Amino acid sequence: MNVFEQRQRRLQAEVVQRGWSGFLITQNIDLYYYTGSMQTGYLFIPAAGEPLYLVRRSLVRAESEASASVEPLGSLKTLKERLAARYPGLLDAAAGTVRLATELDVLPVQQFQRLQVALPGAAWEDGSLLIREQRMIKSPDEVAAIRQAASVVDAALEAAIPSIREGMAEFELMALIEHQLRLRGHQGLMRMRAYNSELITGMVAAGASAAVPTYFDGPAGGTGLHPSSPQSSGRALLQRGEPILVDIGCSIDGYVIDQTRTLVIGGLEPELLRAYEVAEQVLRATEARLAPGTISEHLYLLALDQVQEAGLSAHFMGYGDDQVKFLGHGIGLEIDELPVLAKGFKYPLAPGMVIAIEPKFTFPGRGVVGIEDTYLITEIGFEKLTISRGGLIVI
Repeated sequence: MNVFEQRQRRLQAEVVQRGWSGFLITQNIDLYYYTGSMQTGYLFIPAAGEPLYLVRRSLVRAESEASASVEPLGSLKTLKERLAARYPGLLDAAAGTVRLATELDVLPVQQFQRLQVALPGAAWEDGSLLIREQRMIKSPDEVAAIRQAASVVDAALEAAIPSIREGMAEFELMALIEHQLRLRGHQGLMRMRAYNSELITGMVAAGASAAVPTYFDGPAGGTGLHPSSPQSSGRALLQRGEPILVDIGCSIDGYVIDQTRTLVIGGLEPELLRAYEVAEQVLRATEARLAPGTISEHLYLLALDQVQEAGLSAHFMGYGDDQVKFLGHGIGLEIDELPVLAKGFKYPLAPGMVIAIEPKFTFPGRGVVGIEDTYLITEIGFEKLTISRGGLIVI
């Protein structure tokens, strides 16, 4: 039994435990996670019986990749009939309420309504949290891909640093980094689950423009090149003495790494330098508590206490109404996975979790400073997966 079949079995066990008749997986990333293929269609995990991958396009590709039985999707008008024939009694309302789960966090309403028509009488429940919790624990192969991504990010950053110069445009620096990442295998895309959230390579911006807020749920925004893409690198020119925030990722075999380094041409002014040092202190204090059993929320609350003691609460993870309320986040196939290091998230850390921790400080009109590393929780503590040199990088 391969890893995809094992994941199907784990999900099926939960379907049985929760009294569901089945789980209909619709989202690309979830389809890949459970089948090894990312073709348009639905994966049906029944409470009893073998999973079925119903594919609209490309059937040929799915048949060659997927670790599941594959059939053409056909018309949704025949979906109930086909499922009933394959799983006798499973969708029989006479035997009790037919309860089906799906990922309501990402499924478009229009598509959901079509499924309601196709499977009349079914009671639909949100299974998205279950999916995200199962994906929270990474296998050795998943961790290996993230390690490789970390190595690529480090090599790309080091290759780009010698070209950084005063007067260079932010987008030019971003292009240099992206070029180096792609040469080393970055797929050019980092996925996010959150609605209307987009991210390609990360956020590279300097000085005042880095501190310009935007819709993206992060402590630094960036002007972007146009209001139609209002984040990350813009046309501002790098200036001596201002912080250059290089918050970048990379995706290898679908799995992402996330890291941030602060660079400067010359040196930082004292207040920004002190804030950067506090960011490193927060990261080190958080590292010291990375162990199985630590509650994710507690790491965020302890960081808030540390920042308050340093007198920098007003600048932590953004500024004013644009402050974000987290310290870190899980990563894997998506960059916004569980667990989140934030208030209200009670997950105890467990071996196999991969978490990016990113203490940053935002100063409007002046810039953003901070650091971010990605960690694997192990049986005895943690392993730092990011390998780029730490500390303020002076050009």
